[in-house]
Amino acid sequence: MATLQVNGSRRPISPQKHPSAPSVLTNMNGHFASMGKNGTEDNYEHGIQLIDEDKNYNDNLPVYLQLESIIRAGFNYHLISVFGSQSTGKSTLLNHLFGTEFGVMSEQERRQTTKGIWMSKNKKEHADGGGKGMAENILVMDVEGTDGRERGEDQDFERKSALFALATSEVLIVNIWEHQVGLYQGANMGLLKTVFEVNLQLFLKDSKTAMRSLLFFVIRDHLGTTPLSNLRQTLLQDLSRIWTSLSKPPGLEKSKIEDYFDFAFVALPHKILQPERFVSEVEKLGTRFREGFKDPKRSGLVLDEESQPILLPEYHRRIPADGFSMYASGVWDQIVSNKDLDLPTQQELLAQFRCDEISREVLVAFDEAIVPLEEKQADAIRSGKPSVIPKLGKMMNTARVEVLKNFETEASRYHKGVYKRKMAELETKVDGRLKALFQGQLSAAHKSGVHAFSEAVSAAVKSGQKKGASYDFQQIVQSEKQKALHNFEQEAQSTLIKGTSWSNYEQELSSYQKDLDEVSARLRKDEMRRLATRIERWVRSRISDSIGLEFNKLGSGRGGSGAPETGEKLPSEKDLWDRIWSLFTDTVQLAESRFTERARSFDASPEEVDIGLWRLRRKSWGVLRAKIDEEVMEGNILLKLRENFEDKFRYDDEGVPRIWRPTDDIEGMYTRARESTLELIPLLSRFKLQNTNAPPPLESWIGTPPAAVSAADEEDLAPIGGVDEDEGKSLEEEMTILSDGKRADLTTRFKKMADGVYVEAKRSAIGGITQVPLYFYGLLLALGWNEIVAVLRNPVYFIFLILLGVGAYITYTLNLWGPMIRMANAASAQAIDISKERLREFLESSDTGRQAMAMSGSKASGDSAYKMDTLNSNGRKKNNDTMGEDDLDDI
Repeated sequence: MATLQVNGSRRPISPQKHPSAPSVLTNMNGHFASMGKNGTEDNYEHGIQLIDEDKNYNDNLPVYLQLESIIRAGFNYHLISVFGSQSTGKSTLLNHLFGTEFGVMSEQERRQTTKGIWMSKNKKEHADGGGKGMAENILVMDVEGTDGRERGEDQDFERKSALFALATSEVLIVNIWEHQVGLYQGANMGLLKTVFEVNLQLFLKDSKTAMRSLLFFVIRDHLGTTPLSNLRQTLLQDLSRIWTSLSKPPGLEKSKIEDYFDFAFVALPHKILQPERFVSEVEKLGTRFREGFKDPKRSGLVLDEESQPILLPEYHRRIPADGFSMYASGVWDQIVSNKDLDLPTQQELLAQFRCDEISREVLVAFDEAIVPLEEKQADAIRSGKPSVIPKLGKMMNTARVEVLKNFETEASRYHKGVYKRKMAELETKVDGRLKALFQGQLSAAHKSGVHAFSEAVSAAVKSGQKKGASYDFQQIVQSEKQKALHNFEQEAQSTLIKGTSWSNYEQELSSYQKDLDEVSARLRKDEMRRLATRIERWVRSRISDSIGLEFNKLGSGRGGSGAPETGEKLPSEKDLWDRIWSLFTDTVQLAESRFTERARSFDASPEEVDIGLWRLRRKSWGVLRAKIDEEVMEGNILLKLRENFEDKFRYDDEGVPRIWRPTDDIEGMYTRARESTLELIPLLSRFKLQNTNAPPPLESWIGTPPAAVSAADEEDLAPIGGVDEDEGKSLEEEMTILSDGKRADLTTRFKKMADGVYVEAKRSAIGGITQVPLYFYGLLLALGWNEIVAVLRNPVYFIFLILLGVGAYITYTLNLWGPMIRMANAASAQAIDISKERLREFLESSDTGRQAMAMSGSKASGDSAYKMDTLNSNGRKKNNDTMGEDDLDDI
């Protein structure tokens, strides 16, 4: 890109000064920034060359706008361009009107001054008070003049620069001499026709969306001979005529120039001939460059046009100041390359670029607020312990409102369609991340709530169990479920995002309720399992006690009412299995009623109750069968048979223990007692009822499995013969208590044990017989005849003899001879010990006795050292020193 030199022949400054012209007019060229100059404040003191004569666009425009404090002005700026033939005083008009310092032509040289398009900020803003001052931030573009001799017949740049000014400016000042009004070429009507036609093709395809512009005709050197109204009429007729002759796009054939442009006219006196009046009229004209609006109520009224503002809202291009450079660059590229695009597309491209930039900027603060929350939630998920983030909803709502508000503040000034689309994209992006956080929060609340519900129910149940009170499981579940639902809804409501369609938790709440119901069902099932376990434990305890008591009755052949060795058996023996079955069924029936009552408090379904009862009956039978097997173990049943036999053998019909005499029928009683006891073994071998002589109706009592039973309900159940057909075990086999081999072995072992009892009884009877020779009785009678006669004749002796005989009989009857003999032996032994002790004391009290004891002790020292009372526990002689220690060892 060629670098323009501002000084020299390109932009000469007229040495002549006008009193109203800026004082720096002669040396201001050094303060204009041309193409290629970088952004120092001095280079942009008086303006910038926007487009050079080689059609290159200056990308440093944002720097100039930044230095002039316009870049952040938003829509609060205006763009005004001047259009006209070369050397018609365009730059001079702008300098006087806006206080700019554009280069003007030297009257002596009469050559081109402005090349390309130059821009400067208005220097006269706020010049007047009372609301009549110029608007703020007016940008003025000085466009290269048309019909210059330097370009000759090359009108390409003229057309493009004029089209650029028309497309970008709110107000296009058409600078024209009075004597050129009515001329086709002199008034630039040919150029305007071309510009209108191209402008219509490129930028004004849609009259509904195209921005209007103001064509402000400034008629210079007006002498007053021809009224301004006549000049206005002539110009409007010429403009209408050239618009009618335009080649219009399809659909716009009937369009009028008034559909796109408004017109204003003003006449200025001759600058050279009437300099003071020229300055005053220019100052008056400057007051019209203020903001205003059209009042529909005053439309059509005759107003003082010279006092009306010309910067109306409908003329503004609605391009924010920070995007104007890109917008202008796009329009110029479109004009230069003649792309078949329209103006709104350029605005959309600009809006799209700026909205994307603004979106990235506002998302920085959004990320600072949201990223830590996302990371915290992700870490909790990775750890497998999702947690609820406190105040997440408040933080998300604040972040969303701020990011959308900031975007709206910066981006709403651009093309509405693009702004809305980008706003929707930003909302989608923001809401997508917030939705993930929202759903993650609900998921965490869901999982933690279900876990807390399960823990709370379990804790309440354990507390009820510890207190030993009857607790209502269903009431606990309902209470905790209400708390869980309330907590979840509270957390979900606090996490809702205002203004979003997806921010609701109906589906999550439904899923949460479903999971709570599933957990409730699982907890109820677990509680019913625990209930079943407690009931089974109770059944086991009752069966163990009652069945053990029934089997213990077998150990007493008496049964509390005698022990008949022949005839019909006792009730405790013949109906053993009937009583066991009755006790068993009564116990299980009571357990079933308890189970059903407690299950109702769990709100258990009938199917669950049926399954629980079915399992209870099966397990109860298993408990009974295990207890029976325990009772008929070899050691237990053999002990009971021995006790039964001994009760029948050792006791009489009245339950009195027998004293065996040689005259007793020991063999007969033994045989009858043994056979009676042996009859118990077949009775115990089969579980059969006495009335039916058949096994109990176990299959019908247990019942068929409920339809709702699952494999998990059956996996811990032991198979039962005759009930579980798949096991291949019949009911008869299930009711077999003792196998044939066990019966034979038990019979053999019992007979051996009974034989031992019989031998012991036999020995006892033989040991009680005293063998006295018969001749001894004759000798006793012969030798004691006199004493017998004396006793019989003496009443005292006779009575004493009778008493002695009665006492002997009683003693014999009560079997007290043995105890009396043992007492007599003990008394005699005690008397001997006492006599020895008294004799020893007597001898020790006299000298002669002590000498005799000493002599006797020396002779028998060897023997006395080894008396029993001188030996210790190890068989060694003990002395006085070690006596205490040996005694402790023995203890």
